[in-house]
Amino acid sequence: MALGALTVVWNLCRDVAGTMNVNFGDQHQFEFFLAHGAAVVREGRNPFHTTAMNFPDGVNTMANTSVLGLSLPLSPLTMTIGPHATFLVLLGLMFALTGAAWYALLSRVVVTTPAAALVGAAWCAFAPGMVSHGNAHPNIVGQFLVPLIVWQVIRAASRRRPWRDGAALALLVVWQAFINEELLLFTAVALALFTGLAAAMRPELRRQARPLVAALAVTALLAGVALAYPLWWQFAGPQAYHGLGTHIPTYGNDLGSLLTYSTQSLASAVLPDHLATPAPAPNQTEETTYFGLPLVLLLAGLVWWSRRDRIVLALAAVAVVFGVLSCGTSISWWDRPLLAGPWQAAARLPILDSVVPARLALVTIAVLGVLLALGADRALRTAPRPAAVALLTAYAVALLPTVPTPLEALPRHRTPAVLVNGVLDAHVEPGHAIMFIPPTRVTVPEPMGWLAEGGLKYRMTSGYFLGPGGEQGRGVSSPPSRFFDAWLYGIRRTGHVPPITAQQRALAVADLRHWQVDALVMGPTQRSGRLRGAVTRLLGVTPQYCGGEDWVWDVRLLVWGRTGAAGPRP
Repeated sequence: MALGALTVVWNLCRDVAGTMNVNFGDQHQFEFFLAHGAAVVREGRNPFHTTAMNFPDGVNTMANTSVLGLSLPLSPLTMTIGPHATFLVLLGLMFALTGAAWYALLSRVVVTTPAAALVGAAWCAFAPGMVSHGNAHPNIVGQFLVPLIVWQVIRAASRRRPWRDGAALALLVVWQAFINEELLLFTAVALALFTGLAAAMRPELRRQARPLVAALAVTALLAGVALAYPLWWQFAGPQAYHGLGTHIPTYGNDLGSLLTYSTQSLASAVLPDHLATPAPAPNQTEETTYFGLPLVLLLAGLVWWSRRDRIVLALAAVAVVFGVLSCGTSISWWDRPLLAGPWQAAARLPILDSVVPARLALVTIAVLGVLLALGADRALRTAPRPAAVALLTAYAVALLPTVPTPLEALPRHRTPAVLVNGVLDAHVEPGHAIMFIPPTRVTVPEPMGWLAEGGLKYRMTSGYFLGPGGEQGRGVSSPPSRFFDAWLYGIRRTGHVPPITAQQRALAVADLRHWQVDALVMGPTQRSGRLRGAVTRLLGVTPQYCGGEDWVWDVRLLVWGRTGAAGPRP
């Protein structure tokens, strides 16, 4: 598993300081939250809220992918090597731990042959959908607690120790909630569906209902107490929101993806373009169900071969249900809508209105890993030698094209020195903020990573995060624009500087006062010369050159009518 993880992140390892994931926006965001976790440990900051981004309103970190369940344990590493390098360690670790945890479950509970357990675990950790989320989603790749939760549920159903088993399960549930709540929800629903189907198909399993229900009651009690305050903060605290935009339910899997291969697969790397082109996906990070026709046929054959095993049928039903739901609000074939999807109704429900439906297929991936392990185990143990050889050959033909290739990497901008060398201390007073030129947004995410590398020493305006701002309190990825940031984005996008007026200067100063800004900071960015000249002319403040591509405007006199010695950072 470690070798597979190293292979996937290899391109990022070759030049740690100089490369970024192709999904660099999400990587910068995760680096920010890793730095936030370190600041919580180092300085005792509020783990559920931060004003280091989107000052002065801040960010509800419980309502974002703050991965406190990972950032807090990794805080010593973050403080030692920085959030950028820690992110790479975290990403590789998530692949390896997920594979190891699935191997432990499969080898101890599901199958008897180590080779079969290895096949299933490798699929669960390195399936196309998992590698796709390796594009800067360590909270989704990190599924190492999922098989442990499943294992603990099995243990709870097979013995009568509700308090001990319920407490152990509660610990796993709480930890998973601080890594990724979406996966926890999927796991809970999948387990409920599977246990219901299994009990209906095999009446003898109903005897295990009483100890399981007792243990689950203990889990609900203990986990509910532990998560009550964090969940209150998430749904009712500062900067809370209710659901995501109406476009999110349309992020579903295309049926064509079942028969084609993902961007990060061996098949896509070696096949001609007209054969390797994947079916449409929401984006490269959400290529979840790219199994290929040989694997689909193999899995159908395995289910038919084991059709007398009611557990296999229950597993197959769970895989199909989640696969269909993952199509989203419209079931499509190569981007052509065929009929309305069942998620159309589910997407209107509370909690589910924050789910990205394409990710429901992560349950399908895990179930297929179990089915692959069961099929390989049966072939190795009981099938006649010719049949076993034929089946294992089919495994190779089906799985080899899905073998992952190393994640793509992009060049990384260096962190502006002014954020780490103390130059800004002379310009930013305690309790005030800096503003990057242009301000941080989903399209300009680099300042989050820069601020993280500086240990979140300063507060910045704006950011890339989920917060209120959409219709009916729905979450949006950036705060509402004001005059000054919209003006800056327009120049960065077009290169055109509109005529500057006294009214525009007054609006810009009012915005800076609203954000409590003491200094503007510019690092490497597009159209930097045009932006620098425009800001200088608009504000009438001469910037200080700080080396490289770094510039700082001290705007305290303009905004507050004073300058003064800045104190220590808050």
